[in-house]
Amino acid sequence: MRRGIAATALAAALALSATACGGGSGEGKADGPVTITWWDTSNATNEAPNYEALIKEFEAANKDITVKYVNVPFEQAQNKFQTAAGSKGAPDVIRADVGWTGAWAKQQFLAPLDGTEALKNSEDITPALLKQAQYEGKTYGAPIVTDTLALMWNKDLLKKAGFDAPPTTWEELKKVSKAVADKTDADGFFLNKAGYYQMPFLYGEGTDLIDSDGKKVTVNSDKAAKAIETSKSLLAADGVAKLDVSADAYAHMQDAFTTGKVAMIVQGPWELTNIYKGTAFKDAKNLGISRVPGGPAGAGAPIGGHNLAVYAGSDATHQKAAQKFVGFMTSAETQAKIALKNSTLPTRTSAYTAEVKALPGFADMQTVLAESGKARGSDPSYSSLYTDFETNVTKVLQGKVSVQQGLDDTAAAYKKLLQDYS
Repeated sequence: MRRGIAATALAAALALSATACGGGSGEGKADGPVTITWWDTSNATNEAPNYEALIKEFEAANKDITVKYVNVPFEQAQNKFQTAAGSKGAPDVIRADVGWTGAWAKQQFLAPLDGTEALKNSEDITPALLKQAQYEGKTYGAPIVTDTLALMWNKDLLKKAGFDAPPTTWEELKKVSKAVADKTDADGFFLNKAGYYQMPFLYGEGTDLIDSDGKKVTVNSDKAAKAIETSKSLLAADGVAKLDVSADAYAHMQDAFTTGKVAMIVQGPWELTNIYKGTAFKDAKNLGISRVPGGPAGAGAPIGGHNLAVYAGSDATHQKAAQKFVGFMTSAETQAKIALKNSTLPTRTSAYTAEVKALPGFADMQTVLAESGKARGSDPSYSSLYTDFETNVTKVLQGKVSVQQGLDDTAAAYKKLLQDYS
């Protein structure tokens, strides 16, 4: 990830490219006709059309502002924005993964939104989501959608195995998995090796990849070792599916669950629509959603999602228009509309209207988010930590290296990235 450029260099670059965002030259006036550009990273087929419809609503109510909509593939957006923000051509508004926001704020690419129209009634926003949008005490993103991980389970399969409620600990999950395998044709559980999906094991032991406040690498601590030992022990348990390390592991997990070949997975709300289309869940009531099983320190799962951020290089006219647009898009009324159309979780409490809560799985996901959602570490580099973690934990789960060796290797990689950490 490229480092931030000095404020003086940034100012000089922006002076040369002030027209890049359609803002003209100089600081501009605060009012008058203006065109702003929004780079959206949502699904181009299922979600983008609904956002474009909302843009029309905004433009109808704000005749002096035109929004140029650009859908950028999520996997390309991070590098594309960083390149544009460091030279020219950056959009006035960007839909940023929560893991990108702090890093971009550190690089001086984003404008703080505190006290602007972008964060009106911020007390209505889930506190952990605002925390993830902050850097050095200022807020650089307005949360628009959120998510977390939950245990999703097939009620029919668990009932056949003799259980009316889901497991609440990993040890209980082993027992349920064995019973499912003994009494049905399905596996009990499918373990996802991905770093993000391994986080609940760490939280269950009361630890994290790093201690952002204490500036310490904790991924190879005793607690972290216990967490990954727990993850590894699941693979040795009766009824748990064999570890899938193929490139299509995620798709295999989804297919097994939606067709009733596995009873339990850990998954996020972004898959609800597809899960309900599965043969095992033609009756939506057959899907159970509860907290991810916990460890000695309780249950916890990472909070993900996206923020809308404003480019620091846009002039005053464009920034003010962008703030107004962001405020509209992240308002409770708009978020409720987005939830109903795109099946994504709102970030504002008041957006969980009766109609939104009536969506299959939404009331349960809101409860899971409130009870066990954990904000990611505040270090701007946090989102980049999952790669090395996943690589080395996969080796551990495959039995190629010991738990401690895998985590020590991860810590060594972190210390190269986080040189001020002990």
